[in-house]
Amino acid sequence: MNISDKHVVTINYTLKDNDDNLLDKSEDGSFCYLHGASNIIPGLENALTGKTAGEAVSVSVSPEEGYGLRDDAKMQDVPREAFPADTPIEAGMQFHAEGPDGQAVMVTIAAVADETVTVDGNHPLAGVTLNFNVTIADVREASAEELEHGHVHGPDGHDHG
Repeated sequence: MNISDKHVVTINYTLKDNDDNLLDKSEDGSFCYLHGASNIIPGLENALTGKTAGEAVSVSVSPEEGYGLRDDAKMQDVPREAFPADTPIEAGMQFHAEGPDGQAVMVTIAAVADETVTVDGNHPLAGVTLNFNVTIADVREASAEELEHGHVHGPDGHDHG
């Protein structure tokens, strides 16, 4: 069965940057997604379209087809008192914050000064070329419930509670 929209795809992958640093990897058979539902980055999804179980794919995904380019407008200095006084704040820490439209966004602490904390609202992999080595473990048709919900469910169904 060829990978196309409305299929559940199980893959094993390693992800490295251009300096060959390991950024992420799946455990055997543990990563499943619903193809065509924007569950994975566009560049990887496009590279997997039409492939079948058992195939191996190596693909380099540009930032534009991955997590986007870095946007300096997403860097912001925030008063130190906006953070809990009893929490040590260090560069590299991540926090949930409220975005301009009220949605939850993840921010990374970029720098800490006496009075201000610089937060970065870019995805940690924004601006990074992503190099995937993927083995396709399984391809199956999605269930009606998976299609309705827009994501894969486990063997016992899915609880949104």
